Parts: sequence; C-alpha cells; structure tokens
Amino acid sequence: MKSLILGYSPCPNDTFIFYALIHDKIDTKNLKFKETLLDVETLNQKALHTELDLTKISYHAFGHMRKNYCLLRAGGALGRGCGPLVIAKNEYAMEELRGKKIAIPGKLTTACLLLQLFDPAFRLPPSALTEMPFDKIIDAVTKEEVDAGLIIHESRFTYPSYGLKQIIDLGEWWEKQTGHPIPLGGIAAKRSLGEGLNKKINKTIKSSIEYAFSNRSEPMDYIKKHSQELSDEVINQHINLYVNNYSLDVGQDGEKAVIALLSRAEEAGIIPKVTQEIFV
Repeated sequence: MKSLILGYSPCPNDTFIFYALIHDKIDTKNLKFKETLLDVETLNQKALHTELDLTKISYHAFGHMRKNYCLLRAGGALGRGCGPLVIAKNEYAMEELRGKKIAIPGKLTTACLLLQLFDPAFRLPPSALTEMPFDKIIDAVTKEEVDAGLIIHESRFTYPSYGLKQIIDLGEWWEKQTGHPIPLGGIAAKRSLGEGLNKKINKTIKSSIEYAFSNRSEPMDYIKKHSQELSDEVINQHINLYVNNYSLDVGQDGEKAVIALLSRAEEAGIIPKVTQEIFV
C-alpha cells in the first residue's frame, strides 16, 4: 500500500471534499492518505519546501513551485461570486488604503495576488501588508489594529455581523476584467510521484467528492470538528459556494482561468516564468 502525506485546510470545503477519502468510505485504490490539516498559508509554505506529497494550495503559491508540483484536476476551489473581500471598520476608497496597514491571510495566497494585480501599489513600499492567520483578520480589523483586512473562507459570510464594511470584492473585479471564474486554490501533487499515480490520486479525490455530495449530512461532524464557524447555515453556505462542478473537474473554463491568473502574475513579475504543463 502506497502511503502519501496529504495537506488540506480545516475549512468546510476541504473537510467536505476529503471526508470520504480519509474515513475509508470509498475505494482508495491501495493508497493510504495521512492527513495534515493546516492554515492555507502554512500549507503553501510547506509545499514551497516540498514537504508534502500532495496538498491544497493557493494558485498564487503554485506559481512559485511549478517545477516540483503539478495540479490535479479534482479538488480545487474555483467559481463565481466567491472571491476575497477587502473590508474595514471605516469607509475607504481603495486608493486611500495605499500605505495603510492591511491584514492579509498570507503573501502566497491568491487573495494577496488578486490585491496586487488590482493595484500594483500594494506590491511596493510604503504598502504595509501584515500577514496573520485568516481567522484572526476580522478581530484585528474590529479592534482597529489594522486599517483594513483581506478576508477569505468563512469570514466572507460573517464580517457584516461585526459591523464591518466591504471596500471591494476582488473576485467581482476579476470576473469583470477577465470573464473567467475566480481561481482560488487547487490540489498540487509532486511531479516525482509520476503521471500514472497522480491520475489515480485524482480519481480517488473525485470519488471522495461524489460520495460527499451523495451523503451530504454525513461529513458534518467531521467538518464541525475542524471549522472556525460552527453554524450549520454558514458551513452550508461555505460548501455551496466553494465546492461545485469545478471541484469535480476543473474543465476547460477552469483551466483557462488558472492560466490567465498565472500569466498575469508572470507579466507583473510576481511569479517566475516556467514552461511545464500545469495539469496532470
């Protein structure tokens, strides 16, 4: 039996996707997965140092590690109306936030890349991007420890209850600019595992998602065990938004979106240019 280290976040979309695979609810094709649940930016950093066989990562982070990893077609987070938001306690125009202290969920997150593609000023001093775990950002904004926050995951649904205001929806901006769905993150697998094994892993992940869709309530205890937000309503909103047909297979639309994101990042000098195939 082949044993593999699998990294994913404790967010409801990931625990929903991998529930069946981890709990032996499906045929894993003689593969054994050892799960490692970590914040997405920690996963990005671990993959940057090739510490994980396969892992959920931000597409931005993938841009820095294409020599060692390829993307699987299943398990990703793409869609429409699901992009990161810039929020604040006070009203701002985006230009007014240049040079202000903005909390971000990690420099390798796709959220950070979208912010920097939106306005190059956020790539340069005096821009003060402050990294912190995604689940700490709303609290930092509420306490005015930062001027604004770049939020992802469950925070997208909960920030209004803290009296915070949306400054911009970067996913909406991306969709208007490109016409593509928003490519947030995917499953990266080490190229050294080989194309055949990576395709087998991809089929297993797709089967895990299909099981979760067919047994919607069964993963809920596992999801709640790891989620930052325990409300059934928020958890279901989260899953409905981030787990969709693109999660089963990225498809041509999804491929074009990922390629467009990476191409723009290359042109901006944010990630290195490489020639390897992206998807297995």
